Amino acid sequence: MTIGIATDHGGIELKQQLQAYLEKKGFAIKDFGAFEYDAADDFPDFVVPLARAVGAGEVERGIACCGSGVGASIAANKIKNVRACLVNETYSARQGVEHDDMNMICLGGRVIGIALAQELVDNFLGAEYQALPRQVRRMGKVAELE
Repeated sequence: MTIGIATDHGGIELKQQLQAYLEKKGFAIKDFGAFEYDAADDFPDFVVPLARAVGAGEVERGIACCGSGVGASIAANKIKNVRACLVNETYSARQGVEHDDMNMICLGGRVIGIALAQELVDNFLGAEYQALPRQVRRMGKVAELE
């Protein structure tokens, strides 16, 4: 599975730690930046290219970080075929994929630590969309909004 990852300055440390963690687990990572700390950078410059790659199927899942995860989530959800959620607990990290076909997880680099982030990402990446009739019906209604 190829995972896309992106951040602005607010999540750079968390992104770097997650990238190393995922590479050690054998995942292929496509890094959309930021590559170094720059307090003047803007999350859309990194998160939107990641979201476009997720929406186009160029990467299978995306992980976006910013200071809180809120801005990354807002920006990512503007892109067609992207279902991004800010997640801070494990149930939603798994259930968001299983029931709602979430394909991007957004994390706050100033809000959570690496241990929780790893647990969230493990749940996110380990889950599969169930595609039950009610879920497909609901996600179809969401897709019509695009």
